[in-house]
Amino acid sequence: MLHVEDAAVAVAWYRRLGFTEEWTHRFEPGLPAFVSVRRGEPGPGVRLFLSEHLGDARPHGSVYLRVADVGPIAEEFNTEVHDAGSRLEVRLADPDGNGIVVGSPSGGERVGYTAPAEGSTDHGNVFGDPMSKHDVFGRA
Repeated sequence: MLHVEDAAVAVAWYRRLGFTEEWTHRFEPGLPAFVSVRRGEPGPGVRLFLSEHLGDARPHGSVYLRVADVGPIAEEFNTEVHDAGSRLEVRLADPDGNGIVVGSPSGGERVGYTAPAEGSTDHGNVFGDPMSKHDVFGRA
C-alpha cells in the first residue's frame, strides 16, 4: 500500500507503468479515496493499493516490480536503465515521492542468491520466516 495525496493523479501516473484502475472506495463523497490498481490479467498479476487516508501507509514508501523487459518503461519515463549485475533496473518516483524500482533479469551472474532445493515445497511463510510451517492465515 502506498500513500498518495491525490488518487486521480496517482492513477494516471501508474497507468504509464501499465497499471489499470480496478476500483475506488470512498466512505462518502469527498472523503479520502482508497484505490486498487492492477498490472497484468484479472486474477493473476500485481496489485497496488493507493490510499489518500492518513495513517494507511507512510509517505515515501517503496516498491520493487519485476517485469520481463524494463526497456519500454525506461522509454516511457525517458530515463536510463541501470545494470545491477543479475538484473536491469529503472528507478522512478511517483508524484508523491514513493520510490518505484522496476527490474528485469539481465542474464548476468546471480552472486549471493540462495533458493530452496529443487522440488522443495517449504518456502517459509509470507513473512520470510523459514522456521514457520504456517502461512499468514495460520494454515499449515
